[in-house]
Amino acid sequence: MSIHIRFAKPEDWPTIVDFNLRLAQESEGKDLQRADLEPGVRTLLADSRKGRYLVAEVAGNVVGQLMHTYEWSDWRNGDIWWLQSVYVAPDFRRQGVFRALFDRLRTEAENDPTVVGLRLYVETNNTQAHQTYRDLGLTPGGYFVMQRMHRRSVDG
Repeated sequence: MSIHIRFAKPEDWPTIVDFNLRLAQESEGKDLQRADLEPGVRTLLADSRKGRYLVAEVAGNVVGQLMHTYEWSDWRNGDIWWLQSVYVAPDFRRQGVFRALFDRLRTEAENDPTVVGLRLYVETNNTQAHQTYRDLGLTPGGYFVMQRMHRRSVDG
């Protein structure tokens, strides 16, 4: 199977929205609202300063995605790229799609002198994802995520 990785284009938004709806349901049991998700995806695709999506194609069809956003680290004097919205269509899982997405992002980050590292957060109970990330060389970062959302909170 040949996997082609590329940066997403604005016309990829319907697939990305669909994948994000599935991702929230499968990983967290949450039903996102398309009315919130669609403009959020389209905004990011139109403004790479907010982040970027990579997509994986097999035979011309998008079968996986990975988004990254930016965090400035004053301690490290550089950007940390946060991995988010990682999704691979069920029929293409465990076939190297996520690894190909991650490898492309890692290469992009390592070739950008302003990037000091990669991070992600993962659901506490998603042990399969924990192992997948460890297999790619990621290690626990020693942080516990806390939040207070004041707009568009996604509940259950």
